[in-house]
Amino acid sequence: MNKATILVVDDEPQIRRVLRATLSSNAYDVIEAKSGQEAIEIAVREHPDLILLDVNMPEMSGLETCSKMRLSFSTPIIMVTVRNSEQDKILALDSGADDYVVKPFAIGELLARIRAALRRSGSGEPLPRIETPELSIDLEKRSVAVHGVRVHLTPREFDVLRTLVVQEGKPLTHKRLLQTVWGPDHAEETENLRVVINQLRKKIEKDLAHPRYILTEPWLGYRFQLPSLASEKRSRRKS
Repeated sequence: MNKATILVVDDEPQIRRVLRATLSSNAYDVIEAKSGQEAIEIAVREHPDLILLDVNMPEMSGLETCSKMRLSFSTPIIMVTVRNSEQDKILALDSGADDYVVKPFAIGELLARIRAALRRSGSGEPLPRIETPELSIDLEKRSVAVHGVRVHLTPREFDVLRTLVVQEGKPLTHKRLLQTVWGPDHAEETENLRVVINQLRKKIEKDLAHPRYILTEPWLGYRFQLPSLASEKRSRRKS
């Protein structure tokens, strides 16, 4: 298997050195950029498999760099930031980032997020298929069933569900979902998204007051999450 190449973008040399040593010791090839503009030029030339992008950089911020990269690249981008407010997370995700980590971060967490991002972006990988005792989702066949009974979804409902399932475990902002499913001119139509989410929950969730699959990220958006094995067992005992 070819090693994945990661572009590390940070204006601080010592941080780049630490990340290079860490990633290289975990079998990744590493290339570096010290500014947003240099990162864009390197990405065009080298086509990295993933980009680690610092938010706070002079001249061109990480957010601006990410937005410009998204005009041309679908490469996974993980933002690295010292800020941990909900608004900062929204800004990072809305700029096109796939994920974010907050400094100081544990190396194990960073590596796990890198592996997840690379899995999601794997070229040629089949669309994920969900199979639980309650819920079955086959994205290839556009088929959804609850307890073995086929559930009819409208095209818009299925497209929202598909977007969430493909990014399982990752929070998606209202704006990102709206732009992906409705189009770039509909980023502010949150009420339309809320209606579709409510309809989806009515069709696939057992308890609308306590959804298990389509979770709300307060002030941010939504996330598709498979229940843990323990929660699955508890649910079956209550049934």
